[in-house]
Amino acid sequence: MMMSDKHTPQTGNDGLPAQADAVPLAVADSSRPSRWSPSLVWLIPLVAALIGGYLAVQAVLSRGPTITITFRSGEGLEAGKTRIKYKDVEIGEVTAVRISPDSKNIEATAQLSKEAERFLAHDSRFWIVRPRIAGGSVSGLGTLLSGAYVGMDAGKSSEMSQHFTGLEVPPILTGDLPGRQFVLKATELGSLDIGAPVYFRRVPVGQVVAYQLGKQGRNVDITVFINAPYDHFVTEDSRFWHASGVDLSVSANGLKVNTQSLSAIMLGGVAFETPASVQEGKPAAASSAFSLSNTREQAMQAPDHEVVPLRLKFQQSVRGLTVGAPVDFRGIVIGEVTSIGMEYDAPRKDFNMLVDIRIYPSRLLSMSRNLDETRLHQLKLDKMVEHGMRAQLRSGSLLTGQLYVALDFFRDARPALLGRSQGMDVLPTIPGDLEELQGVLQRIARKLDKVPFDSIGKELDSTIKELHATLATTRQLGESLDGKVVPQTLQTLQQLQRTLDAAGQTLQANSPLQQDVRKAAQEVSDTARSFRALSDYLDRHPEALIRGKQENKP
Repeated sequence: MMMSDKHTPQTGNDGLPAQADAVPLAVADSSRPSRWSPSLVWLIPLVAALIGGYLAVQAVLSRGPTITITFRSGEGLEAGKTRIKYKDVEIGEVTAVRISPDSKNIEATAQLSKEAERFLAHDSRFWIVRPRIAGGSVSGLGTLLSGAYVGMDAGKSSEMSQHFTGLEVPPILTGDLPGRQFVLKATELGSLDIGAPVYFRRVPVGQVVAYQLGKQGRNVDITVFINAPYDHFVTEDSRFWHASGVDLSVSANGLKVNTQSLSAIMLGGVAFETPASVQEGKPAAASSAFSLSNTREQAMQAPDHEVVPLRLKFQQSVRGLTVGAPVDFRGIVIGEVTSIGMEYDAPRKDFNMLVDIRIYPSRLLSMSRNLDETRLHQLKLDKMVEHGMRAQLRSGSLLTGQLYVALDFFRDARPALLGRSQGMDVLPTIPGDLEELQGVLQRIARKLDKVPFDSIGKELDSTIKELHATLATTRQLGESLDGKVVPQTLQTLQQLQRTLDAAGQTLQANSPLQQDVRKAAQEVSDTARSFRALSDYLDRHPEALIRGKQENKP
């Protein structure tokens, strides 16, 4: 507002000059520009708003996907606290935990970072990491202080997903671990469990990662993972067997004990090996299937390509014979028992024990030096039966009483023919060794039963009495000899000893008797010499008997 330099005098209503003549009046001048401008204070909220907007935009842009994970239990899950980690790097957080609509599971909602979006493949896996003791190992001890968290393993599928089913136990392997998986088909799981070790030449090279029953329920499919670079040792000819427990075997070299490791003994394990006869095997493809044998010896046997089923009918007890018992031919296992049953034999009005076996002719072929496949097929079973082929139950162990089936030629067996029953050849049988021994013992028992033990006992009793009487008489005679005869006998012997001593002294070389005897013998010798000279002289001069001896002329 500016004051004007010129002004017009004003009068009042009464005509008098106004007092304002002495004070100039202020006049507004609208032609001049205003001096007001915005204050710098308003810049602060503006900048704050811009920064907030920027942060909000950044937060929205960096915000990752929201996923849902279903677990059976929500143990360890807390909204706003439980983290989600991939390779121990935090990639998200659980934002909500609630019960599923069907009340069977727990649904955990998690907010992931933007960079974790590429890990959400359809086969990605999630599990809760908490302290756990399983398979002889302890894991998750670090969560005792930090709290449980959700672990993640990125999948490899090209299909993406935001809904997952959490694992109840941590996976043994992660998806990026190098190696290959193989499937082992076994009749039973045994002592194997998830995480059981796999050995190659006693070196742990893998582990059991999964198992499940076969579709028909007749076998168990066991999935093992062999770590790289050991996986190339698995060839198409490799053999797998149970390495659990202690394998005992008795041979001509004594007792043999085979074990893999202490953990394998306690927790079970699997071992594999390629037979030495295979020079260079082709590496097996991933997910190849192998048979899992019970022992190494069973695994290393040559594969049986031909199977011949047979039925045996025994008329004796089969106690001690079990399914799987060996079928032996002169010490070589050529088959096994597959089933044991019984049937009623109407003509005999008795029961027959049915034992079904299967034999593998290729085992004989592999050990024979003059038998090829063609000649093996030329050997007819009925001809062998005519030559005495029979089946017999024999005792495999006197301690356990286990029986096995022995096939052999019995030349003195009664003639029999190969039978046929329910589509199977029936091989004739003969009683086993124990059965024959029992028969012999029964015959001996019958003969012993016919012995008149009562009369023999009575006669024996009277004989014993007579013997006692004889012994009493003998005792009396002995006592008499001890009192009378023996002293006299001793006296006589003493006299005889003295006589012998005297005779010995007499017969000594320097004794007088010996000298007299020698002298007498000398005289007798001289006399005999003189007599011989006389006899010679009379022989030459017989007239000397009449004329006498003439003097010798000089």
